[in-house]
Amino acid sequence: MTEDQRHNPKLLWAITGGLIIVIIAVFIFQWMGDSDNTAPIETAPTTASVAKAVPAEATPLQEDEAAPKQLVTEDLLKAPISENAALAKEEVAKLDDIQNQLNDQRALLKQQHNDADELIKLKEEQIKILEAQLAQ
Repeated sequence: MTEDQRHNPKLLWAITGGLIIVIIAVFIFQWMGDSDNTAPIETAPTTASVAKAVPAEATPLQEDEAAPKQLVTEDLLKAPISENAALAKEEVAKLDDIQNQLNDQRALLKQQHNDADELIKLKEEQIKILEAQLAQ
């Protein structure tokens, strides 16, 4: 290829246009593929119940000890399972993901609680040492 052929503006515009057309075709293909798979999914109750459960976790510690909050409503547990296998699998996967997140939160909160207890013990020891130094 000669120097003139490599720097030909028409060739550069043709390559750029071809790339743009390919990119647009990929986006259209993805968009059409996504719109074919969408069906009316009855997940509004599950998202609403999860949204209601999040503020319950943010309550002060004294209220949590007095009366434990229920994270999952009975409506969610008694909701009918979709007859479409793909939708049912998707719903089960979503519920498994929520359960995994709750388990992770539980483990994190237990670890934080243990760390807080250890910090309190260390602070008590530090206070005793400082009191002993003041007494001398």
